[in-house]
Amino acid sequence: MTADSQSISIPSHLLPADGRFGSGPSRVRQATLDALAATGQTYMGTSHRRPTVRTVVGRLRDGLGEMFRLGDGYEVVLGNGGATAFWDVACFGLIERASQHLSFGEFSSKFARAVAGAPHLDPPMVLEAEPGGHPEPNPTEGIDFYALTQNETSTGVTMPVKRVAAEGLTVVDATSAAGGIEVDPSQFDVYYFSPQKAFGGDGGLFVAFCSPAATERIGKIAASGRWIPPFLSLGNALDNSRMNQTYNTPALASVFMLTNTVEWINAQGGLSWSAGQCAANAAALYSWADAHQIAEPFVADMAMRSQVTATIDFDDSVSADDLAATLRANGILDTESYRKLGRNQIRIGLWPAIPTSDVEALTASIDYVIAALS
Repeated sequence: MTADSQSISIPSHLLPADGRFGSGPSRVRQATLDALAATGQTYMGTSHRRPTVRTVVGRLRDGLGEMFRLGDGYEVVLGNGGATAFWDVACFGLIERASQHLSFGEFSSKFARAVAGAPHLDPPMVLEAEPGGHPEPNPTEGIDFYALTQNETSTGVTMPVKRVAAEGLTVVDATSAAGGIEVDPSQFDVYYFSPQKAFGGDGGLFVAFCSPAATERIGKIAASGRWIPPFLSLGNALDNSRMNQTYNTPALASVFMLTNTVEWINAQGGLSWSAGQCAANAAALYSWADAHQIAEPFVADMAMRSQVTATIDFDDSVSADDLAATLRANGILDTESYRKLGRNQIRIGLWPAIPTSDVEALTASIDYVIAALS
């Protein structure tokens, strides 16, 4: 941060009402925190195997089923460790032998690396694209697991979710997409995510929607004699979820906050409402960038531009690092680019809890800082 940028003060009338624009952890609604605090001594610090907590887990599973319009036979499975842990879970309990992975950013590539290190699985087939685009899946004989990523958080690229092949499970990493982008459950066998993105919750928990074909695969592998660490057993997670609990103690605050947000979204109109809110936020940001003299969306193909995590490039006349640091000094937080991408850009979370007026205030604040730095 330069000396000039340290001295810039954005006028208060330009600032957003809430300056949190992180791509995860994301903005948490004050109403959610207030609701958690209002439980007082009745929820936090109580057993996760007793009705007080299990009732909340049951509300969560029912609310997600309603929100995503899950069909008959689909299971809502909960487990500890987050979406990153789910990659290891899948290595043990969902991939029979051979998997195909679409790799187009940091997070989609990590799953492929996890599979590559599993000695009981074949080396994964990895289809790659440069950051800013995405590859297409390729139905291939012998592949029993197709790993898609609905939204690549690191680059701001989104792709449609479509079943890849009649043979083989279609498994979707929806960590930053779930709750902010529409999806058709008939097009996937597993759809998994964490609460700390569109759901404005906390980390440490994974949620996976499993089709009948996926639950059949879980049982088949469990019966095969393959050694599966109990903590990473999807069979254990499935059995416990059916009882509205987790295999081991979850972070109760994470469960509560996710439940509260799901019920709030459903009260607003469900997934169509939350996806529409994200789309409106994205339209405000991208239209500003498209019209800007020194800024432009990193993702050139409009169909691939994420409506939940947007990446905006700047030309060399302004340092995105200085810009983000100045915004942070003025209370506008977590607009920095993804650290490993190495571009002169900012990255903006556009989650359902963010009103479009705050996005418009963000762009006005950015314009003020750019003018002050010129």
